[in-house]
Amino acid sequence: MTDTMIDVDHFRAQARDWIRANLEPRSPKAPGEATKERTLEDLAAARALQHKLFDAGYAGLSFPTEYGGRGLGAAHERAFREEAADHVLPDLGVAGGVTFGPIARSLLAHATPEFLARHIPKILSGEEIWCQFYSEPEAGSDLAGIRTRATRDGDHWILNGSKIWSSGAYYADWAMCLARTDWDAPKHRGLTWFAVPTDAEGVTVNQITQINGNAEFCEEFLDDVVVTDDDLIGEVNHGWSVTQTMLVYERGAGESNITVREPRELAPDLVELARRAGRIDDPLARQAIARAHINDFAQHHLGRRIAARLRASATPDPAVAAYSKLAAGMLTPERARLALEIGGSGALAWAKDDSAAQQPAIDYLNGRQISIAAGTNEMQRNGIGERVLGLPREPSFDSTKPFSEVLRNSRSWSGKVG
Repeated sequence: MTDTMIDVDHFRAQARDWIRANLEPRSPKAPGEATKERTLEDLAAARALQHKLFDAGYAGLSFPTEYGGRGLGAAHERAFREEAADHVLPDLGVAGGVTFGPIARSLLAHATPEFLARHIPKILSGEEIWCQFYSEPEAGSDLAGIRTRATRDGDHWILNGSKIWSSGAYYADWAMCLARTDWDAPKHRGLTWFAVPTDAEGVTVNQITQINGNAEFCEEFLDDVVVTDDDLIGEVNHGWSVTQTMLVYERGAGESNITVREPRELAPDLVELARRAGRIDDPLARQAIARAHINDFAQHHLGRRIAARLRASATPDPAVAAYSKLAAGMLTPERARLALEIGGSGALAWAKDDSAAQQPAIDYLNGRQISIAAGTNEMQRNGIGERVLGLPREPSFDSTKPFSEVLRNSRSWSGKVG
């Protein structure tokens, strides 16, 4: 039986046997472990485990066979994750999630076969971890307003500029970098993506300390960084189409972005929090737990429905994917707030040796990340309103003008259109 014909149940049985023989049972994660900063030692062990999966044929199950995958479907991926849910899997941190999600899927859609043959097998085996050199200090939520410059020099390109909020860039090996290659084109039409080694001469990566004490986010400076045409991802000046693909996966498309199990058990972390606070019979605490559980359940099934719709589309729409992203941006901080309501003062202050008690406060501090990262809630609403619901577009003074002209006029722009 070939991989492309293998029945899901037969595959599940094979995977179950391999998992039990080769992966360690997973113990409950200590509070804060899921969001802790990855050390180089952590990553070395995770890379080795990823290579073990790759050698056994359980990495990149839905990736093309010519690039080291198995060429299977989403149902096979889901079956493997369900069987492996109680076992230790490679944890490559936030950059690992970006590598296998938005980046790898965007590369498969837009990079040349030669590029894919060089990089995808190394991604699947854990040899290459990627990050995004995307957002910039002066661009904000205007993703097409970036100013990093790529200038052709013979058969090379010279990159100059700065990037920010690159998750996990301090340990990534490569970056997908968006740069402007035509300053006289409108801002969406003069962009190009490049693959950049993070240790290339001229690349500086600095970690940014966050409110929770971690430093997962990074800023980068590119000073005369040299890349070649072999490092192009997609066509020159057509980088916005690559960006649209990336946004689809950033906003929740794909099976890998959905929690494995339906959240049927009543918010176990919040139930335990109520028990610790002595409020297990308090009707207000019970109502908060019920509200969180309903939201967890609804968000899970919304994600499945949106992912299925996107997979069924020949050209997945980022605005449709925005529903999942907006739901996470709204419900994650709401859940964190409910935890503080349930835990009361015990969720805000705790004994130094009580590591479990700090998690609600950490979740609250981190709660707003998803409502900002990869596009704010407001940007998701704009996309849904304009591209899905057909509402009038917001006025724009710069979308059809040469980007160089937009920059010249930006200081004196009054906000009036026309």
